[in-house]
Amino acid sequence: MQPLGFLLVRSTVVVPTYNEIENIERVCREVLLAAPNVQILVVDDGSPDGTADRAEELGRELGHISVLRRTEKNGLGNAYRAGLRRAIDDGAEICVQMDADLSHDPAVLPALLANVEHGADLAIGSRYVPGGRTVNWPTRRRWLSRWGNRYAAGVLGLAINDATAGYRAYSTNALERMKFETVKAEGYGFQIEMTYRLLRADGKIVEFPITFHDRTEGVSKMSGNIIKEAMLLVLKLWVADFKGRRRRRTEGA
Repeated sequence: MQPLGFLLVRSTVVVPTYNEIENIERVCREVLLAAPNVQILVVDDGSPDGTADRAEELGRELGHISVLRRTEKNGLGNAYRAGLRRAIDDGAEICVQMDADLSHDPAVLPALLANVEHGADLAIGSRYVPGGRTVNWPTRRRWLSRWGNRYAAGVLGLAINDATAGYRAYSTNALERMKFETVKAEGYGFQIEMTYRLLRADGKIVEFPITFHDRTEGVSKMSGNIIKEAMLLVLKLWVADFKGRRRRRTEGA
């Protein structure tokens, strides 16, 4: 059952796409089945396979779907920054990040929205809290994800189990407060920096268990460069934190 406030809060699900023609129809239909009153914003980075065209066709058929067309592939973080800005400008009070490859179960969407409605600044669909898990992941990918989260949490002091999670819902107020448009990272680094920024802005974060399914259609966007970027980003954030603490101690002396 959906919470009483669910129908009153304007929510937009931001879905970045690049060559997701095999998945876009199913993800849109399942999102609207789970949460019929949300808006879906497909942010397409010039997919040559016709993803944007198909999303627009679905919008005409189902309603609640719009497409932000971009001319080239500029990274996940760039797509999310553009999509979140469009969603907020269009009146969204809650913004959801969701992958287009069906690794994020749309049936969990009402729970993420409810957590934000009831006071969280960010609700993370977490693989690494009790009840959360991953399915059909190779051992190396599972190890990298676990290690990356522990590394980020340990270096930056994040009391979060799944800082790299891509399935998450933000309150618009929190996004504006953390100045999300100035986040520069891409890939996993984008999710880490967003989490870090919100915690530094005294945001309230809730982790909700999900089952993460590896994609069955299309090609994964994961690469070695994305992993390296995330590792370097964590070090840069730690250095900035250290310098900030030292400067504050000096000024207070």
